Amino acid sequence: MEYPKTLLEAIAFFNNEQVCIDAVAAMKWPDGKPRCAHCNAQDPYYLATQKRWKCRKCRKQFSVKVGTIFEDSPISLQKWLPAMWLLCNCKNGISSWEIHRALGVTQKTAWFMLQRIRLALKRDIAKNKLGGDDGGPVEVDETYVGPNLQKMHRSRRLKLQTGEYAPTKAIVMGMLDRESREIRAKVIPQAKREVLQDEILNGIEKGSTVYTDGHPGYDRLLLEGYLHQVINHTEEYVRGEVHTQGIDNFWSLLKRGLRGTYVAVEPFHLDRYVTEQIFRYTNRATKDNPLTDSDRFLLALSQVAGKRLTYAELTGKEPQRPEVS
Repeated sequence: MEYPKTLLEAIAFFNNEQVCIDAVAAMKWPDGKPRCAHCNAQDPYYLATQKRWKCRKCRKQFSVKVGTIFEDSPISLQKWLPAMWLLCNCKNGISSWEIHRALGVTQKTAWFMLQRIRLALKRDIAKNKLGGDDGGPVEVDETYVGPNLQKMHRSRRLKLQTGEYAPTKAIVMGMLDRESREIRAKVIPQAKREVLQDEILNGIEKGSTVYTDGHPGYDRLLLEGYLHQVINHTEEYVRGEVHTQGIDNFWSLLKRGLRGTYVAVEPFHLDRYVTEQIFRYTNRATKDNPLTDSDRFLLALSQVAGKRLTYAELTGKEPQRPEVS
């Protein structure tokens, strides 16, 4: 199957529901052999009039949406796939209000769709660490995301500074491998030494060269087996190879989307917005790896299986279930 290269081609290409089903099925079952969503039996037969499969063993029916982020969604794949294309390729993200106007769904539905797509963009990164025994360079930094009191009206600022409304900025920690250009970031509860160094120990190979700013939370990395280089931002920002400009570039892209496109993001949901920006940054076009919009879309589509997010889980009424492979 030859996939579209531009947004205009994608809208025309995915205008047929059967084409959308075939595209999702090709990513869900790369070997071309559908399996029952209920008993995992092979060789179900396709009911063309109902656009779903029926298992020969358990006799149950299932659609291509079952076992993916699209499960139990009344929205057709003709709207899901263009929404995924837009989120994967708009550099500063795309708001639920834009999806609402472009696709003809409610804003609440568009917000739920985007959150489910962000879940699909998340990769399993627990198997390998950044850097390496050869001293691979890794930049580490943290940033704060939250309301800017200096830009508020005085009455609102005073309200936020007192009582239960006192603002607490969310903290995001990031690590950038300079050689692979892979980035990892997540929301952390505190910017204390124990939290920061635990994340480094879990995410970076010992023996790597770690570049940080002068935050005291990083001051014991030498004792943990890392080559630690520090840049003092009160005096300079670059000293030869010692800098954190790469991770700072990622922070600028992240905050541009949060402030300009999404405007207000609750800390409870912030991790998914960070995941969205990580996906676009890691899969951006470079000279060595000239990815296209179509490549990013197909990569995201290949990750929709085994992930499920209900509205109750999204809003915190129920704990989110673990992902399955």
